[in-house]
Amino acid sequence: MFFFLSKVLSIFISPFNWLLIFILLAVIIKNAKWKKRLVITSVIWFLFFSNHYIIHKLIVSWQAPVKEFTAGEQYQAGIVLTGFTGFEMNSGRGYFTSASDRFIQTVKLYQQKRIKKIIISGGSGSIDKDRQRFKEADFVKEEMIANGIPEADILAENQSRNTYENAVETKKILDSVQIKSSCLLITSALHMKRSVKVFEKAGTNVVAYPCNYNALNNPQHFGESVIPTYEAFDMWDKYLKEAVGLLIYRLTGRA
Repeated sequence: MFFFLSKVLSIFISPFNWLLIFILLAVIIKNAKWKKRLVITSVIWFLFFSNHYIIHKLIVSWQAPVKEFTAGEQYQAGIVLTGFTGFEMNSGRGYFTSASDRFIQTVKLYQQKRIKKIIISGGSGSIDKDRQRFKEADFVKEEMIANGIPEADILAENQSRNTYENAVETKKILDSVQIKSSCLLITSALHMKRSVKVFEKAGTNVVAYPCNYNALNNPQHFGESVIPTYEAFDMWDKYLKEAVGLLIYRLTGRA
């Protein structure tokens, strides 16, 4: 139930969806006073949430800082959270998406001997039964083996559907192989704050290794500060998913 409700909530926290609602109401409502209010609200809403400068600053401040290693720093395991692959339903073939830096960094960390084992956590985050056939962890494991990682050094679980379940299922794996020391947690910089809280709540000590940065701390050009962009709406969706998600996890005792 929690998983399903979280999917429904993601629809209602999207600023772009609310913009469409305001515009639709402005079209269908006959009352001139309310129509004017809705038009003004729509314009202000659009100008605010399409502004790249505002959301860029918020995301930069939310993202976890880059991990710097000390000489000889090594971990028994690196935990990589999926959410960076997709698949074509007709062929069943898997593909990497724009968040695949998680995969790249995990392979690199193993090759650099920063991590001894790789734990892949993630099944399907879809509520569509046909899409649930594709298990991300299985695909990622195959790709890691194809990239030279020994199968004996890869542990995977393909049942989790969200960050909370990632933490619970990963803890089971760690307990089964008796890894009690801190593990390196590998996920998107924007997702890291919530992930660390959830994993620690589940009883796993983790050290953050953020990657796949959604925004870099570079100066914004004048055009980026004033010209509306749809990309800004997309960035708001990602930011609010994390901010609201962390709040809900805290309220429900998951973080």
